[in-house]
Amino acid sequence: MTQGVLYIHSAPRALAPHIDWAASGVLGVPARLQWREQPVGPGLVRADLTWRGREDTGARLASAIRGWDDVRYEVVQDATAHADGARWSCTPELGIFHATTDRAGNTVLSEDHVRACMERAAASRDPQALARELSLALGEPWDEDLEIYRHAGEGAKMRWLQRVV
Repeated sequence: MTQGVLYIHSAPRALAPHIDWAASGVLGVPARLQWREQPVGPGLVRADLTWRGREDTGARLASAIRGWDDVRYEVVQDATAHADGARWSCTPELGIFHATTDRAGNTVLSEDHVRACMERAAASRDPQALARELSLALGEPWDEDLEIYRHAGEGAKMRWLQRVV
């Protein structure tokens, strides 16, 4: 078992019940997210939900919400004794980003991933290419897009949702 947080940073109000339904389907219990206005844009709402579940729960939540227009979200899953942590970030423009995380929440790049970044950068012969490749590998474009939406939720109350398996 692991735990994590589903952050819906922004979604059109009309999608809120559909997101509730999708999260409930993954978690196996009624999610009933507590929706609040998202001050960044008119007609947008936000919610967050702390959950506990199996080690595939984060990936299943990210997949269940993927593909809906104008939804910005993140799923964060804590590391366990048996598995690394993870983060999925999604924006309408960039799509979904996945990263492995350590116990402190830092993004972890594998040796193969770093080598691939180096190879792509070397092929371009551009001195800034490696910095761009590593920025993508770390998910910086997603962080930049989501940052304004994240700040709008500071101080928001969170509640736990747990299913005993």
